[in-house]
Amino acid sequence: METIDLAALADRARGLAAGSGRRILGIAGPPGAGKSTLAARIVERLDGRAVLVPMDGFHLAGAELERLGRAGRKGAPDTFDAAGYAALLRRLRDPGGQDAVYAPAFDRALEEPVAGSVRVPADIPLVVTEGNYLLLDEGPWAPVRGLLDEVWFLDADPGLRVRRLVDRHVRFGKPRPHAERWVTGSDERNARLVEQHRDRADLVVRLR
Repeated sequence: METIDLAALADRARGLAAGSGRRILGIAGPPGAGKSTLAARIVERLDGRAVLVPMDGFHLAGAELERLGRAGRKGAPDTFDAAGYAALLRRLRDPGGQDAVYAPAFDRALEEPVAGSVRVPADIPLVVTEGNYLLLDEGPWAPVRGLLDEVWFLDADPGLRVRRLVDRHVRFGKPRPHAERWVTGSDERNARLVEQHRDRADLVVRLR
């Protein structure tokens, strides 16, 4: 694992963007590691040459999770449309002459995915995608790693990561006791699964 600063990671992303054709950079890691923050900062530093497409846009809708009996463990691998995410990555790699590809995003205030939220113009050289399960090697997640040119695994201090998660759930409306139970149960089960696949990343980093 490397301890590295944001400037060095942005330089590495610029190198990817300078290659020929469309490149896709993945940022993986357990819940609360800071993936979305890092991804947004990388995109910001690339000055219009990158677009952020989050994996969380492929959360199944709440009504579908209820129908499937999975609402109580939202965030687990089988509560996403993993095949749909892989299909989007294929489109992003080869837009087929389209002016733009549209991707969904996840609205944390609604706790629902929102279709067509992210526009990826054809001339953007780098797509940055982030999420928990980019490195999973089983089921419908298995193709994802091969569709990414490079993957970084973002490590974080476990105590800090758990505090961030609890605070996030509280910020978006959960009572603190409920948030703490959710994090120590569902979120931490998912974190252990994500950690098992960190060796498939090109780079394991902890931000300085």
